[in-house]
Amino acid sequence: MNISEISVGDTLPERQHTATNVSLFLYNAVIWNPHRIHYDETYTTQVEKHPGVVIDGPLQGDWLNQVVVNWMGDAGQLATFNYSNRRASYLGETLTSGGAVTAIDADAGTVDVELFIKNEAGEVITPGTAQVRLG
Repeated sequence: MNISEISVGDTLPERQHTATNVSLFLYNAVIWNPHRIHYDETYTTQVEKHPGVVIDGPLQGDWLNQVVVNWMGDAGQLATFNYSNRRASYLGETLTSGGAVTAIDADAGTVDVELFIKNEAGEVITPGTAQVRLG
């Protein structure tokens, strides 16, 4: 990818994510997260009072990271990355990750992107940003 081929407003390819009980269990096992809201529906709904099993915030961050890394390919280096979970999402929901270019500094070789995870209603539930260095 060449920085001269990128324009402010360009969108990053979107991906859809539908977590399953198995994928949430495996993800939480890998990150050593024992919180029951991510796998125990009875506990989650009766004790914590969520409407269903909660999709991990860090998993959504990983999905946002994948959006940037897949877009920049081998030509880029992820310089900065951040995100913030603003609203819970639940097992059974299909979430969409994506983003758009917000700034380009050709002299520095950097591209800034705004990222998002949207729920099925189209609401941004996890916004983020990243800066990519292109060489």
